[in-house]
Amino acid sequence: MVTTDTDSLRNHARSSRLGRRLLAERYSSYWLTAAGYLAVALFAGITLLLFYRSLPILSEYPLSSMLASANWDPASNEFGFLPAIVGTVYVTALSMAMGIPIALGAAIYIAEYAEGRTKTLVAALIDVLAAIPSVIFGLVALIVVVPFISSYVAPVFSESTVGVGIFTVSLVMAIVVTPFMTSLAVESLESLPDELRETSLGVGATKFETIRSVLLRAAGPGIFSAILLGFGRVFGATIVPALLIGGQTQIPTSIFSTGQTLPTLIVNDFGELMSLPLTQSALIFVGLMLVVVVWLFNFGAMLVQRRLKRRWQYR
Repeated sequence: MVTTDTDSLRNHARSSRLGRRLLAERYSSYWLTAAGYLAVALFAGITLLLFYRSLPILSEYPLSSMLASANWDPASNEFGFLPAIVGTVYVTALSMAMGIPIALGAAIYIAEYAEGRTKTLVAALIDVLAAIPSVIFGLVALIVVVPFISSYVAPVFSESTVGVGIFTVSLVMAIVVTPFMTSLAVESLESLPDELRETSLGVGATKFETIRSVLLRAAGPGIFSAILLGFGRVFGATIVPALLIGGQTQIPTSIFSTGQTLPTLIVNDFGELMSLPLTQSALIFVGLMLVVVVWLFNFGAMLVQRRLKRRWQYR
């Protein structure tokens, strides 16, 4: 009789614990689902708000004329976004062209060649660089990079510049984004199973051939994601371009020319022109363009990434 009562109590306690766990599991799934929908709703809300506040400028001027016009003079109701668009494309393309090879090389060294304390030290320094606020890079660039480009780099190309411009911003943004991409690429390489390395080396491949033909292929989707995040950080950068690009709304004639980007256009003009409804609407439309371009790029990149995962799978 005592044994039966004890077994009943144990079964009751066990079923009670199981019930609490199932209830916690259900509430957790509800909370995670709500968080996912909240993120989607937040993005949709921001996009709709920007679109609504952009309607005055869109109803006043054709979109094609604003995108193709090079004249930006809010005082005269001229809203041409082409110089800022060209400047943004230049800065993003040059920054990524300089940053990607360095980030990839550093990631391969840390993940595959560095050992012991050297690996720990280099990885820690990369992480620290990735965490430094971009405004610090901008201030250091004003002191060091701007005079260096003005005195030594530009004269090599027969260019005359005070040191600020497209190339300066691109160089500094490459320095800003490289540690960020490096850290993510290292994680992708280190997450690969050791069997991949051992199998490749076992059939006679050298270490470099293993990295080039096996590891980079297997870690390709992760490295691609790192590049995507780096692109987003460069494309939407504000403080470094605002400090170093020169703030001239003109189409750059060379990489050493001063210019403007879409984010700096908002930063430089929004505060002093807030009282002008049409200008405010034009600057909000610039923000809408940034959101749409980043979304389209990420959506297209997501499709490419899925294809890469199917093509480069190593299982």
